[in-house]
Amino acid sequence: MRFSSSILVVLTLIFMLIACKKRPVSAEDNHQTPPESWITLFNGVNLDNWIVKINGYPLGENIHNTFRVEDSVLKVSYDGYDKFGESYGHIFYKQPFSNYRLRLQYRFVGEQPADGQAWAKKNSGVMLHSQAPETMGLNQGFPVSLEAQFLGGVEETIERPTGNLCTPGMHVILKDSLVTEHCIMADAPTFYGDEWVSIEVLVLNDSLITHSVNGKEVIRYSKPVIGGEFTPDTEAWKAKENSPVRSGYIALQSESHPIEFKNIKLLEIKD
Repeated sequence: MRFSSSILVVLTLIFMLIACKKRPVSAEDNHQTPPESWITLFNGVNLDNWIVKINGYPLGENIHNTFRVEDSVLKVSYDGYDKFGESYGHIFYKQPFSNYRLRLQYRFVGEQPADGQAWAKKNSGVMLHSQAPETMGLNQGFPVSLEAQFLGGVEETIERPTGNLCTPGMHVILKDSLVTEHCIMADAPTFYGDEWVSIEVLVLNDSLITHSVNGKEVIRYSKPVIGGEFTPDTEAWKAKENSPVRSGYIALQSESHPIEFKNIKLLEIKD
């Protein structure tokens, strides 16, 4: 049987389509990447895998039930305190990390204890590259760390951006310059109410760290080193001055204003 050239073209196309259908579809065919493996750090049920350290108290003593879980939310509460004093605290995740993306949501609620400091009103944060909780002194209020600081607006006419950087016991490079001041303001909005705010932190060893608020990057810096205000006054820490910091623990703060956290997840980035 003889076929015209047009019929041969049609038959060729049909055979090609059949062959394509039979070939297994790969992720590359659909321009897909493997799913990301986010770790849920806070399970929404209890404080398993978290370690409490509050200024003036031994490791693990969660005084007055400061850190608690209610309604699938990790709450920092002071309803059991007669006075706050200097009971600054932190709750650490059980293991250190070096390269990762961290996501969480927070919101300020309620009122600060009457004796809380004015600067601590609607003030909290998440500590990055922190010293290990077991290395903190009994009366050490803040771990050597980098803090992605969370602030809330107190007066409607006064801006108080969130997502800032504070550096207890560290210095960083910001815009190619060494920065030794304790807190650096981010280019971020002010939130005056009790709305949930989404935070994402990117940590790449000591080469780059960024803070993002509701999906927008607000500050970036690099090369953290030991030194400056809030460094413990011990020979061991003095010997570490100017040492680079490439990994550490993650911790949430209790600084006297009630705050809630949820959806705390981490994606490790492999070297």
